[in-house]
Amino acid sequence: MRVVIQRVLSASVTIGGVQKSAIGPGLLILLGIGPEDGPEDIDWLVRKVAGLRIFDDEAGVMNRSVVEAGGEALVVSQFTLMASTKKGNRPSYIGAAGHEIAIPLYEAFCTALSDAIGKPVGTGEFGADMQVALVNDGPVTICMDSRNRG
Repeated sequence: MRVVIQRVLSASVTIGGVQKSAIGPGLLILLGIGPEDGPEDIDWLVRKVAGLRIFDDEAGVMNRSVVEAGGEALVVSQFTLMASTKKGNRPSYIGAAGHEIAIPLYEAFCTALSDAIGKPVGTGEFGADMQVALVNDGPVTICMDSRNRG
């Protein structure tokens, strides 16, 4: 599993002109799922995301997690994070899990993150053409891959 985490002042997902989800200050998380991913990847990433100290404390130092900052989260499925660009100029998406694997893992990730931060998590819609809007705060952007835990 791969995530791109952005600290935001606000973020939203719109599908077909209708807003599906919106959050205030917190994290916008773009989630890519591979065919080998499973519950252990979810557990590791959720722990890392919920504990990631990228919010300012009273001294202006990034020393608080989303939980400590009282922030929200919005998780958007993004199979293009699994793209390979090794050959040519057209990305290959063979590294992305199919719907039968990815949908249950996406839903499980969202549920686990909601439990970890103690708040409902906003979502996109798996496989939909989504418009994602955000006001990046910082900017602070972190990338993680559960295959590179070391």
